[in-house]
Amino acid sequence: MKAVTTTIEPWLSVINSGKAVAFYKLAFEAAELFKMEAPDGSLVAQLAIGGASFWVSDESQEHGNFSPQTLGGKGTVRIILTVTDPDLAFGKALAAGATQVSAVTEEYGWRVGRVVDPFGHHWEIGRPVDSTDN
Repeated sequence: MKAVTTTIEPWLSVINSGKAVAFYKLAFEAAELFKMEAPDGSLVAQLAIGGASFWVSDESQEHGNFSPQTLGGKGTVRIILTVTDPDLAFGKALAAGATQVSAVTEEYGWRVGRVVDPFGHHWEIGRPVDSTDN
């Protein structure tokens, strides 16, 4: 049996998966690793930002997968996107259609800001601050 590396990959349930995939490509420069389209236009896609993979698909209420939009903007997970330049990545996300929740600042040893994407998922975009940043 081939050894498998253990990973954790979030699966984001959205309304209009095609638009969501396009947003993540534009906002976060996500690469498309896998895509399966259904006849009705819905899709399942595996995307990667750098080496970090995640999945996107239309919600499937019959299987207990709800988008934050269906839940009135509520979600149970925040995604932490660690990047070299949080200010640049934050600005790109806003330009692509995300909404600012909190501006990029330095706190608790991180340079970090928070956005909500157009599909209701919250992203903290940042990086740890080290002594060479001064």
